[in-house]
Amino acid sequence: MRPFKHPAPDQFVLERVLYALSDPVRLEVVQRLAQVAEASCGELDGGRPKSSMSHHFRVLRDAGLVCTYGVGTSHMNSLRREEMDSRFPGLLTAILGNKGT
Repeated sequence: MRPFKHPAPDQFVLERVLYALSDPVRLEVVQRLAQVAEASCGELDGGRPKSSMSHHFRVLRDAGLVCTYGVGTSHMNSLRREEMDSRFPGLLTAILGNKGT
């Protein structure tokens, strides 16, 4: 399994982050990850097709919101909350509200 590419925090672009969060599926993934330390793709897919979720995870990774890494045969995901907060202070708190605590 090859490693995924993730942008450095100084490469986060606000428009890309907002675009990623504008989709209800991706927003739900971020909301769920805000509640846990990490989760597998299967735990976050909500029964949606794998091909569709692969696209959503790629958009979230490219925006810098999610870190995806391999553990055995699974892909685990975590929210890059600290990096996002350092680049755009308060943005995720404002978007996630109570779901981001």
